[in-house]
Amino acid sequence: MHPSAVFKTEDEATLLAHLAAHPFVTLAAAPQGRLLIAHAPVVARRLGEGVVLDFHLSRGNALAGAIEGGFRAVTVSLAAEAYISPDWYEDADQVPTWNYISVEAEGPVAALDDAGLVTLLDDLSAQEEARLLPKPPWTRRKMSPGRFEAMTPGIIGARMSIERLEGITKLSQNKNEADRAGVVAALGDHLIGRLMAPNLRRP
Repeated sequence: MHPSAVFKTEDEATLLAHLAAHPFVTLAAAPQGRLLIAHAPVVARRLGEGVVLDFHLSRGNALAGAIEGGFRAVTVSLAAEAYISPDWYEDADQVPTWNYISVEAEGPVAALDDAGLVTLLDDLSAQEEARLLPKPPWTRRKMSPGRFEAMTPGIIGARMSIERLEGITKLSQNKNEADRAGVVAALGDHLIGRLMAPNLRRP
């Protein structure tokens, strides 16, 4: 996380909306003292008083073998990023930087049972197929009998119980109006520029 409070986002609803929109995360953990990385799509759920991230990994993934024993992990969801050139600022004597939007979650990871894995896979496909409407949603009922059950042993389901959930929305909030306008103009149709534009004063 960026250390400046200017960029920090802590509103849970905003952070969960980010994870729903950008569910493909980078997972980092060191279960045996060596840092390992995995990439996985997640389903964020409210569970009781807390929030969890459910995901699955291939059994061949370096982290998969440690899931049964449990470990602590951090996940990062990056929505967008852009290099910011000092040439775009009105003020001189500034340095390059990066604008970006990301969410971090941290907590213990434990294995899902077989029923939990099936629920996760159904919910994950429903979550992603909804983005493709009006295409009729794919479900595992379209598979040949027994094919889904034959494939699931190749993956393991897991759940992170979130103890820390924070976001960074770095959109040049620490720059003056003229500098931000220069960045927006230079970025054009880039997502970061489009997200910055509404915060500029209109003539």
